[in-house]
This record gives sequence, C-alpha cells and structure tokens, in this order.
Amino acid sequence: MITSRHKSDEGRTTAGDEPFGAISTLSELEAEWARRLAEAEQSARAGGRGDVADYLALRALNDMARNTGIEWLLATFTAHAGEANRAGAGIRLTNTDAHRFRVGASTMVGRRLSLTLGVRVLTVEAGWPRTPRDGIVRGGGLAAARITHFGNPPANDELLLMQKTGDAPRWMVLDAAGVRPTLEEARVAQHVAKLLS
Repeated sequence: MITSRHKSDEGRTTAGDEPFGAISTLSELEAEWARRLAEAEQSARAGGRGDVADYLALRALNDMARNTGIEWLLATFTAHAGEANRAGAGIRLTNTDAHRFRVGASTMVGRRLSLTLGVRVLTVEAGWPRTPRDGIVRGGGLAAARITHFGNPPANDELLLMQKTGDAPRWMVLDAAGVRPTLEEARVAQHVAKLLS
C-alpha cells in the first residue's frame, strides 16, 4: 500500500531526521489520479470498451512501476547516507516532492533528494512527464533520473527506468558509449563515497 505524507505545497522539503524509505510517498494528486484511473477503467469495462480499459490498466501499471523505481532509487541513496552518518559523516538530507527538472527538451515531474556535506552536494532527481506539454522520456523508458555532484560533472550519471515484460523495473545508466548497464547498489555507494571524499 502506498501512503502519502506530502503536503499540497509544491517544493516542500523535509530535513533528513526521519527515515525517507520508511513511508512510501505519493502526492495527493497522484493518489487521486490513481483512484480516477481505476474508476475510469471500471467504467470502460462496464461500457464494453475493453480497448480503453486495457489502456487505462497499462497506464496504472506503468505509474506503479515508476513510483516503485523512484522509491527504490531514493531509499537506496538515503540508506547509504544513513550508514555514513552512523559512522560520523554528518550528511544533511533534504527531500523535495513535486520537483520539476529538465532532461533534454522534456520536463520531468517527480522527487528530489539532496545530500549535503559542507559545501559538497549530491542531488538525485527522478520523475516522468505528466502532461503532453511536458514532453516524453526518450529511449523507451518509463522515467528518467539524474545524479549530480555539485562542481564535479564527470561524476554525474543520467538514468533511465526500463521494464521488460514480467520483470521488475530497473534503472539503467546512460553512458557516452551508448551502453546501458543496470544501476547496482554498489554504484550508489560509490556516489555517496564521492560525496564524502
């Protein structure tokens, strides 16, 4: 079950004392959207519009995969930062819901996690276009993400959330050579280690 702890104000931030992964977050707007999608699917099936119902069911499934993928990404970074903090690092975590960021010509809407240590900042942004004017996720992905190290662009990563039929969604790292390796937890640990170095 996905619950919400998001307030309606855009750009809300939360200081990092509470465990980010403890509660799956989904904005009230997204929860309402999911409810209405389910109602529209039921209505379409009752009206004999199986094609529309199938599309709406696929849309709901994709949205669930997107939210699950984004939750895993942010929770994994949070867990590694928490581990570093237990060892005395002093990383400050800030979460932002309803965050908008650009990927190419498209606008992604989702969430942002900032890990701050002194003047160093590691930012993780993840989301997907919500309206036609926002654009698309290029490369056949369900969502896009960006991992940025303030002042250290070579350490950055661009990610694409992919899902093959029957498989769990996976974040793929987009590299300059066009290879798409899966984002493993070890790579997340490397990003946090770079913040600490």
